[in-house]
Amino acid sequence: MGQALYRKYRSKSLDEIVGQEHITHTLAQALKSGRISHAYLFTGPRGVGKTSIARIWAHEINDIPYAEGQTNLDIIEIDAASNRRIDEIRDLRDKVYIAPAGAKYKVYIIDEVHMLTKEAFNALLKTLEEPPAHVVFILATTEAHKLPETIISRTQRFIFKPIETTKAVAHMRDIAKQEKIDITDDALALIAEHGDGSFRDSISLLDQASSHGQKIDLEAVQAMLGIPPQQAIDELAQLIQSPTTDVSQLIASLVKLYDQGFQASAIAKQLATALRQQMLARTLVVSVAAATAVLARLLDVPSSRDPERYLEIALIETLQTSNTQGAPQPPVRAKTAVLPPQAPELPKAEVATPTAPKYVAAATQPQKEAAAATTTEPADNTNIVTPGAEPLDEATWSKVLTSLKKHHNTLYGIARMAHPSLTESGTLELAFAFAFHQKRLHEAKNRQIISDAVYEITGKQIEISCIHDASLKDGAKPTHITMPAATTETAQATSEPLSAISNIFGGGELLQS
Repeated sequence: MGQALYRKYRSKSLDEIVGQEHITHTLAQALKSGRISHAYLFTGPRGVGKTSIARIWAHEINDIPYAEGQTNLDIIEIDAASNRRIDEIRDLRDKVYIAPAGAKYKVYIIDEVHMLTKEAFNALLKTLEEPPAHVVFILATTEAHKLPETIISRTQRFIFKPIETTKAVAHMRDIAKQEKIDITDDALALIAEHGDGSFRDSISLLDQASSHGQKIDLEAVQAMLGIPPQQAIDELAQLIQSPTTDVSQLIASLVKLYDQGFQASAIAKQLATALRQQMLARTLVVSVAAATAVLARLLDVPSSRDPERYLEIALIETLQTSNTQGAPQPPVRAKTAVLPPQAPELPKAEVATPTAPKYVAAATQPQKEAAAATTTEPADNTNIVTPGAEPLDEATWSKVLTSLKKHHNTLYGIARMAHPSLTESGTLELAFAFAFHQKRLHEAKNRQIISDAVYEITGKQIEISCIHDASLKDGAKPTHITMPAATTETAQATSEPLSAISNIFGGGELLQS
């Protein structure tokens, strides 16, 4: 069995430590002057050399050569994660008074010391307050904030910092030469970046990459780490900032990356890096405020319950910001109106029927009768909504979307990608190019919200049906019945311009009636 590279190339002296010069210099000066403390506290992120320096320092103060794998009776290492109880610390407290077997100091290295129980800390504190002259404690932890102040105040604290990328690359380059690993500098830089300042993690990734068997380039490391190609990330960054990008085009790009096996968290991290670089270079197309908002959302993708959907929503919101910055909208796509301009009276819905909304006019009355209907005003009418009496056509659907955007912005982001139509039975059918959007909108509570929004405008209770039509991915026209075109009166009354409707229904040419 081969030895792991991070163990094979572990430093053996203070001079070999890389990236923690502020600590090794101080310790070296203390050794020269003979000023050895009874307790040290090493804190910092994982894989930056805390345990290595602790072992080296234990050997240096005893003037013992340090070699990986060798043990010494006077240098005792304790893992606090598995020896955290008060009994173990009491046993330690009893043994510290025994003189060293052969060395000058008996050194106790307690790793992950923050894992000790409260009772164990109290027992350790007694020893730290009045330690024997021949005992030195070296405490190491990645979570110093979990240590009692009484413990910290009785130690010399050394704060380790993450390794700089340039130093990590230079060190791995030396290891690669010794191991005859053929790897490019940009591949090493990506490994160091992915190591997040940890030497151990970076060298472990180099060890993993060495199994590639041939020249290791940037693409090989990206594939190993599951990082999307930079070209795909740059294209995605361009899409969310372009005012001419359609939502379905954006979703299709994400789905393509998902199908290639890339995780939403990896996509979000790389996209955030690309946007940050554009922000620093002042090459952003969207405003800094919009870019900052999406960067904040991208940070939450890995911790989300549904990272893929969360990423989509974050990017759709950014795209909407791009579309409102004055860019022209895509042209209207051709539509063939099968039903007459004035939609017939729709039957009462059997699915997604509103649950007793506080409306004034009865939903089932004809349009003219509804206008003249006599209603009884309740004492408190501040929340009363009077439904309209408009036909359900393209312009009306645009108003429905506007209502959703005001009160249910997340649902609006999905509904605007629907291809709406009226079936011969009077059902409002919403077709989606992607199944996960159809599934989301088909939830009962979401169909109820849309049904209520339709009722507010048309005064009609209507059944909502959501279907998946994969052919829409390629820009094909829906094969089902289309939505009636807007009447002249409705088209003039709607506050949404015709270009906004094309953003909902797709592009094409306008039919003449």
